[in-house]
Amino acid sequence: MRTYLILVFSLLVSCTVLFSCQSLTDKQQSIQDSVDYLKLEHSYIEVRTMAHGLKVPWGMDYVNNRVLFTEIEGNVKELDLETGKVKTLLQLHDVFTRTTPGLLDIAIEKTEKKNPFVFINYTKKVDSAIVSSLVRYQYTGDTLINPKELLTVRGANGHNGSRLLIDKNNILYWATGDVANNKMAQDSTTLNGKVLRMTLDGSIPKDNPIPNSLVYAWGFRNIQGMAMDRLGNLFTAEHGDAIEDEINWVRPLHNYGWPLIEGVHDTEQEFAVARKTIMTEPMRAWTPVIAPAGLAYYNHSAIPEWQNALLLVTLKSQSLRVLTLNSDQHDVKQEHVFFTGRYGRLRAVLALPNGDVFLSTSNRDWNPQPGFPKEYDDRIIRLRIHKKKVGTYLQEDTVGANHMMRNNGVLLYQNYCASCHKPDGKGVDRTFPSLVNSSTVKNMKQFSMLLLRGTTLKKEINGVRYEQDMASFSFLKDEELVSILNYVSKQFGNKKVTTVEELKNLRKKN
Repeated sequence: MRTYLILVFSLLVSCTVLFSCQSLTDKQQSIQDSVDYLKLEHSYIEVRTMAHGLKVPWGMDYVNNRVLFTEIEGNVKELDLETGKVKTLLQLHDVFTRTTPGLLDIAIEKTEKKNPFVFINYTKKVDSAIVSSLVRYQYTGDTLINPKELLTVRGANGHNGSRLLIDKNNILYWATGDVANNKMAQDSTTLNGKVLRMTLDGSIPKDNPIPNSLVYAWGFRNIQGMAMDRLGNLFTAEHGDAIEDEINWVRPLHNYGWPLIEGVHDTEQEFAVARKTIMTEPMRAWTPVIAPAGLAYYNHSAIPEWQNALLLVTLKSQSLRVLTLNSDQHDVKQEHVFFTGRYGRLRAVLALPNGDVFLSTSNRDWNPQPGFPKEYDDRIIRLRIHKKKVGTYLQEDTVGANHMMRNNGVLLYQNYCASCHKPDGKGVDRTFPSLVNSSTVKNMKQFSMLLLRGTTLKKEINGVRYEQDMASFSFLKDEELVSILNYVSKQFGNKKVTTVEELKNLRKKN
């Protein structure tokens, strides 16, 4: 009898395990089978999840029908496009990550050889200092071997930049951030706030624009995307401060202005700077900001509407933007916006040789947006041409004009404040302080001065040290600033209000 009961119990356990595994498999399969369709002018695009349950896939590159990608906490993984399986190639144990630092981009050598070089960059600590490290591996098809650190530059808790790109001649470009130091980007003798150019062993190419220097171009704040077109033109996507996110056409020895000029030259102060030092304006700029991330060049006939275009994914506006280039590749002639808010924050974009486009989400990072992360985040998503007509589909987003009603505090807060301080005003732990019952918000004069001046002070608030700078919003018109101040005070403070005249007087005195 006892033996019989043991056998029955074992059978029940086995069935439970079997059904649990089957249930998990069915769930995974349902996510894989869930498909959206996007309608373009003449084409339909299938939008399908290829991998899910990831942790912030930051960078992607393609080799031999596989996508190699990074996860911010230190994993390099491989997605086999034939089987759909994901496996881990490498786990790093010295990655420093908190908000934006971590294991960032990846780039693969353009070669026919069996074991191509793979380059990654990540932040780590050396003693108490944060550095950004560029490391080369060899890819065996199963793992990454033979690590060699090629270069380290100064790192920080933010503004590490860190996109990588290898051109058809196997020259490596590395976009480094200004590490939130306003002296770095304009100093061509340092390696931060730059686009660096090097050979695959980390040495300086003989045709670099500055002899014995890796510096190719400078004056950058925080590049998050980089791409090269069929003619060899290099493009970057860069975060502005509170305004002027940028797309730049990057050329050797050009200075892109930060922090002396932000975005297009449109103020008397910026014109004065540009008269003294030649600085290059962006091809495209956005205010309010969209938080541009990954960038890819698309020129495949598979999706004809997107030929000769830059594909840009964004974090704040949670969108894919298709920036069609003009015939000489030097200007954006059209912008089309897709998927706003549907898949959350989008971090990386990759155009494959067969015309497919891959996107990665960033919903489990330090700054998730309302409604995210979903249970199956983060994801890698494939866009592929669909030959048949479908009845239900997504369409291009309607994007409103950049100008806003000057007295619309809700809209102004959403555009300039909510991505950091959140719609409920509660902020992000250790990064952006809560506005709810804040002593600064309750002191209208102090609050007004903070918006006018910004701050780089890293002080403790209620025992918590906050690490991010506060940008100046003095570029806003008086009516717009007053609308924000009064909205925040009414929603999160003591409901005191200010006036346009009071703000104008503060501007004059300070």
